[in-house]
Amino acid sequence: MAHSDIHYFGIRHHGPGSSKRLLAALEQLQPQYILIEGPADCSDLLPLLAHQQMKPPVALLSYAVEHAQSSIFYPFAEYSPEYQASVWAKQQQIPSAFIDLPIAVRLAQMQAEQLHSEDEEHTNAEQLTPNNNQSDGKSDDQSNNQENTPQLTALLRDPIGVLANIAGYQDAEAWWNDLIEQNRDDSLAIFEQVEHAMTALRQPVAQDSPELAHDHQREAFMRLEIAKIAKLCDGPIAVICGAWHVPALKAKHSAKDDRALIKALPKKLAASKHKSTWIPWTSARLATQTGYGAGVAAPMWYQHLWQHRQQDDHIAPWLVFIAQNLREQGAVISTASVIEAQRLCLSLAAVRDRPQPSFEEITDAVISCMCFGEHALWEQIHNTVLLGHQVGQIPDDTDLVPLLEDLQKRQKKYKLKPEALAREHSLDLRSDIGQNKSILLHQLQLLNVPWGELLDSGSSRGTFREKWRLTWQPEFAIKLVEHIVYGSTIEQAANNKVMASLAKEQNLAVLADSVLNCLTANLSQATEFGLTQLTLRAGQVSDCNDLLTSIAPLIDISRYGSARTLSLSQIDALIERLAIQAALALPYACRNLNDEEAQHVQQNISSAHRALVLHLGDTDILAKWWQAIEAIAHSDQSSYLLIGLCARLLYQNERLSREQLSTMLDKMLSPALPPAQAARFFDGFFTDSVDQLLYDSLLLNAINNWLLQLEETTFVEFLPLFRRVFSNLDAMERKRLFDTLFNNKAHAEIVQNIDTNQHTYWQQHMEKLAKLAQRNKDWLA
Repeated sequence: MAHSDIHYFGIRHHGPGSSKRLLAALEQLQPQYILIEGPADCSDLLPLLAHQQMKPPVALLSYAVEHAQSSIFYPFAEYSPEYQASVWAKQQQIPSAFIDLPIAVRLAQMQAEQLHSEDEEHTNAEQLTPNNNQSDGKSDDQSNNQENTPQLTALLRDPIGVLANIAGYQDAEAWWNDLIEQNRDDSLAIFEQVEHAMTALRQPVAQDSPELAHDHQREAFMRLEIAKIAKLCDGPIAVICGAWHVPALKAKHSAKDDRALIKALPKKLAASKHKSTWIPWTSARLATQTGYGAGVAAPMWYQHLWQHRQQDDHIAPWLVFIAQNLREQGAVISTASVIEAQRLCLSLAAVRDRPQPSFEEITDAVISCMCFGEHALWEQIHNTVLLGHQVGQIPDDTDLVPLLEDLQKRQKKYKLKPEALAREHSLDLRSDIGQNKSILLHQLQLLNVPWGELLDSGSSRGTFREKWRLTWQPEFAIKLVEHIVYGSTIEQAANNKVMASLAKEQNLAVLADSVLNCLTANLSQATEFGLTQLTLRAGQVSDCNDLLTSIAPLIDISRYGSARTLSLSQIDALIERLAIQAALALPYACRNLNDEEAQHVQQNISSAHRALVLHLGDTDILAKWWQAIEAIAHSDQSSYLLIGLCARLLYQNERLSREQLSTMLDKMLSPALPPAQAARFFDGFFTDSVDQLLYDSLLLNAINNWLLQLEETTFVEFLPLFRRVFSNLDAMERKRLFDTLFNNKAHAEIVQNIDTNQHTYWQQHMEKLAKLAQRNKDWLA
């Protein structure tokens, strides 16, 4: 085929202006074959872009089977020229293919670079010396190259953006609209002008620059692929690629030289070592540089330009869209403000000598007229307006990674649509659909896929309701791919992954938390394995803190069974066993501790005590626990912080009489005891229970007298402690405390008088409330 029959269209990735011009050029040219910049070994997936169920944004995901972290995404939006070319080719029944380096080579290259980077870091660590003069031996040429690296990097990343910056534009798409799309030349001539601009940009760059080495290899491969197709095609061929590559692809190179460049590439992976498929993408992720380095700052703005490409005025609908979002945030935006913003757009464009308002002028006008000069108001809607929350869809018959396929099936079954915009869901665990949704979200969390964030998780466990905030991110797909080694379904992968971590875990509390997570995720295998590990580990535990921290999670497991009707009778025996072990070890574990150790034990005792009292009730095992608490409270070797805590627990449960407490307070808060020890006792007794001073005159008098007898320097020293303890009182409680102290009512007891004459009225009131609850209209009768 003659070289003149090959037509090159230099486009801007994710450029609506490129897409519009490209479609016009294809209609004018009517090519017989379309070649697109993309991985050559993924050409069989290209026709799926034109599938009726395919709704952009989507991405081509390619990954190494044995190293799923080695992965590449190639996103496509509705306004991407590659996507529009694929759809046009399908509609015209014209063959199309990718011509860039195969994904097998790209992944092999990625793994080689990762290994080289790791080896380089290891070598640098070994050669690190305090002599800094060794790094000063660089030549001036090397220094100049390093200074030019940022400009060259920007040029390689977005050459059209560089041209826009040279012309004084902040937005590359605005430059493209002004000088390309608004140009009156035909579409074929426009692409020739783009080629001339790219040629001028590439000329100053040294051809042997290391930054261009990868581009040279890619361009050599694409030239060979184009020549291969040219031999098989009799009509014109359209080559669609990044504008940067057009001069290199059109330049004359021998096939021998191109093959020599390709030989330097690493050996490609075997077909069984890599996979590729389509996955949903989000509009917000189009703003990141992925795949070929393409990224747009405002995906929704480009989507708007594409949808309104046939209209002369596309500014008014965009301003209306912004006004709607501002009104949803509570801002009062009048129609006059919208009209004024459009007028200002036109004025700014005229002042800046531009053919029409660009994104820069529109943003300035919106902030001035619709946000009233407040940048903070614009920031509130910035992400929603510019990034959006669109999530693409792929055809049902697309071959997916097993985990992704399982997730998609369960999403459809449970009616959980992936959305980029955060949305809250309230689940009722008593219903099958609510329980299944909860199980799926918990299983995904165990696979490091935080699609859902559990709100108020501390209070939701053990109840029949859960509240989630769901936000889908495209990278969750690759996280699922990384877990394919654990199983082909989400449940199987979660089971296997958790069991692998449980087998290595030695901490009893972490084991208990993991088992609870397995229960919430309905992982029967991992739960059974975790309970076995708990039983084995419990017989080996000698550390009292390990025992204490495991009790509360285990009791949560036992209580949690009521929400999902789980059989957890075997866990109760383990709780009783650990409670006895902790009770026996606790008095000895509280001796001769420093302040940090005592605070740690204090937290552990408090959490274990709350759980045991709630779970065990009045049993012999709880009696042993109380014996341990009493032993600590009356031991001279225990930390005073723990003595105060145990004394309060005994007093609150009426196991320590007022007379006994009075004697203990006289001892602990007497001048004979160093103030530091008394402060520790005060801290342990009143932390989280200082409100007792409002109702107990014995405690109030004791603390008041102790504080009054402290010297000024000592009082100032412990002032942060007092502030922390008394900060638990709210404003009304503090006022009551001050009134009691300053009005000399410290000796007054609170007396409750019950008026038995009101019993009849109370009974009538309750009967009326019962009728009201039953929706009886005669409840007032």
